[in-house]
Amino acid sequence: MDADTGSTAPQITPEVVPVMPATPIFTSQTLTIAAFSLAVACLAILIFFTRRKSRSKGNLLLLVGPPDAGKTAILSTLVYNQTLPTHTSLQTNVSTVALPEVKKTLTVVDIPGHPRIRDQVSEYIGDAKAIAFVVDASTVSRNGPAVAEHLHIILNALTSLPPSQVLPSLVILAHKSDLLKSGTAASATSESLAINRVKTILERELEKRRASQSGGVGVEGLGEEGERTEMGGLECSGEKGVFRFDAWEGGEVLFLGTSVKVGQGVQEEEKTDTDGLSSLRQWMGDA
Repeated sequence: MDADTGSTAPQITPEVVPVMPATPIFTSQTLTIAAFSLAVACLAILIFFTRRKSRSKGNLLLLVGPPDAGKTAILSTLVYNQTLPTHTSLQTNVSTVALPEVKKTLTVVDIPGHPRIRDQVSEYIGDAKAIAFVVDASTVSRNGPAVAEHLHIILNALTSLPPSQVLPSLVILAHKSDLLKSGTAASATSESLAINRVKTILERELEKRRASQSGGVGVEGLGEEGERTEMGGLECSGEKGVFRFDAWEGGEVLFLGTSVKVGQGVQEEEKTDTDGLSSLRQWMGDA
């Protein structure tokens, strides 16, 4: 009862609402899933742009091979349409070759074959679109081990590229094919004889290197430098993994027979249908 008015008012008791603990929006499980999803997304983006970059790179043709194989003569013929007299080079030559048939140009890098310089291929191979390994078909019978050693370096460099890198195309040029006589078979051309000789000898010598490595003794005394090496790059599918270019796990290897004549222009050669680099030009246009 109110003392002043004498009226009676109901007593209101405030309702107490129990306070419940707030449920956390992000649990440890939720955070883990989110972090994992973010990591996967970032990795996918990184792989996409890495592959995109690697596929967009590469406008170089590398001319590699032993000394005196004819690399510089090939380069001068491609650039000037005339084979100029050359000498053993100890520095890298870089020139641009026009391919009017396919309306494009290709930068050609001639890397010397001297053992102390040939490793420069590693500086260019990441930007290479194609590699031409030049072999003197007229002398490969006597210097096969040294040529195979050099080619082994190239094959190892190719198979050592990152998985995201598109491997450059590889062609082996059986050069100076015009020096071989086709008297052994009436239907055989000098180019086919050169290819068969180079391919047979290189497969034999590379198999020696592969077998030596698989035996756990490394490769020793099989090359020009006589150095021991544990390089890879000779893996092949098939029975016992015997080295064969057709079974090489690094990809397809093409063989072409080529030749040039010092002092003779391409236009002059075309009159007799003896342009010794026509197959190489076609390959360069398709590469």
